[in-house]
Amino acid sequence: MVASRHILIVNARKVTRPVFVVGAPHSGAEAIGRALKGSDGYHVTIGQRSVLHAVYAFARRPSQFAGRGVATATVLRDAFAQGWQLSAASCLECGVECRAAAGLRVGDIGPCASARGLTTYGDASADLAYCSDTLVDAFPDAQLVQVIRDGRDVVSAMLSDPSIMAWFRPSFVNIDEECPHPFFGVETENERDVWPSLSDAGKCALRWRWAVRLAARLHHELPDTQLKTVRYEEMARNPGGTAKALSEFLGSPVQALPRVDPPGLWRRSLSTSQLDDITQIAADELRRLGYT
Repeated sequence: MVASRHILIVNARKVTRPVFVVGAPHSGAEAIGRALKGSDGYHVTIGQRSVLHAVYAFARRPSQFAGRGVATATVLRDAFAQGWQLSAASCLECGVECRAAAGLRVGDIGPCASARGLTTYGDASADLAYCSDTLVDAFPDAQLVQVIRDGRDVVSAMLSDPSIMAWFRPSFVNIDEECPHPFFGVETENERDVWPSLSDAGKCALRWRWAVRLAARLHHELPDTQLKTVRYEEMARNPGGTAKALSEFLGSPVQALPRVDPPGLWRRSLSTSQLDDITQIAADELRRLGYT
């Protein structure tokens, strides 16, 4: 990762040490984003339109941005500069999850945070992981929180989420044009060839497997002062302890984490054939992470 020097001013404040929460879909990243959003001094966006436009441009057409680190970092900085603006109409650009996390009701108008006392910007938008490399290039002092969850629970949750499954429609899938394709978890030509024959569970497992491999790479590339890994299962078991660990990592208090689903729901929701498909694709990653 090549860090670029850039000063970003938003709401008359210099952006320093922004916090980004990344993980596979339904990994628990959004829960941490909600906790940060409700903590004093933080302005954390979730699903802000300008950010999502940039995220999905990178995610779906990675070849267009390969080797263009400075340009892609500029695009991402501009997206966050727009998304982090606080004004009377700023939250009109936010997604449902972001407004709900801020306690805003339908029809409420106004910013979800106050510029007074604001110290830390951040984002926990869905699929932000596909911009992880560029995040660190755009913000060399960024702090990343990555969330790891049992792939079987992740796949189970993905299968029941219409917005996630919509990405697998033929009109959205462009793996014939892009290979490797991180967004769909396709890393080799052989995986691209077998993609059409995979079950939905298998396709979801590919997405989780890529997120886990990204997490491993970030762990090797970034120092402990810049990257914090959180286990979903620990977050569910001990939300107070997780909030304390995040507070220590980020250097400011983080409020209690919201309640999340208990681990192991896959045992009641996945069929034997679905579990077999997941294991065939991601057995090594499940075993390496201790999910046996």
